[in-house]
Amino acid sequence: MSPMGIFGGTFDPIHYGHLRTAFEMLQALSFDEVRFMPCGNPPHRSKLIANAALRLKMVQVAIEAQAGFVVDDRELLRDGPSYSVDTLTALREEFPLRPLALIIGMDAFLELPKWYRWREILQLAHIVVAHRPGWRAPDMGPLGELLANSGTHRIGDLHQAISGRIIIHDVTQLEISSSEIRDLVAARRDPRFLMPDGVRELIDQSGCYAAHENVVTDAVNEG
Repeated sequence: MSPMGIFGGTFDPIHYGHLRTAFEMLQALSFDEVRFMPCGNPPHRSKLIANAALRLKMVQVAIEAQAGFVVDDRELLRDGPSYSVDTLTALREEFPLRPLALIIGMDAFLELPKWYRWREILQLAHIVVAHRPGWRAPDMGPLGELLANSGTHRIGDLHQAISGRIIIHDVTQLEISSSEIRDLVAARRDPRFLMPDGVRELIDQSGCYAAHENVVTDAVNEG
């Protein structure tokens, strides 16, 4: 059975950097779907700018034309912090025999030991690290040990077991961030070509980023 990719983030807003990473993972790792999971209450972030309903709608509009892209709103519906281990536990209960693959950036991977119940994650899913130029995988400490024990370069390993492996995969670097987009909109500049037009139209209609103090940084995954 092909793995399900799980792609979490605040998506405040979603942009082509998110979409290109997910698309490359979908194709290169032979996922049958990548499930976008907007974060409800990120444990390591300050207040979000766009509300949950708008962020969900932006993701829906962004992915609607791409086969294999799915949105999952469970973190938006759950009270309390959006911990990855809780989301993966719920998915594992729903899909007991299906390989699950949590997609995170190298920056998030380097912070993994700070995540809530982080050692349980590999019991529930694989970890796919989206590698961009300038980052280097750790070879010492708890993450170096984790990579030595669970790391693989074989895509087939993600298909042959339901969890437990880590693969680092290069993705195209697009220098786009949600925080920069929010700043552009607040400065009354057009974010065209940084995101799908449908997302851009929702931002314009809602006025959600028209004036704000930028307090949330961009991330592939919230931990």
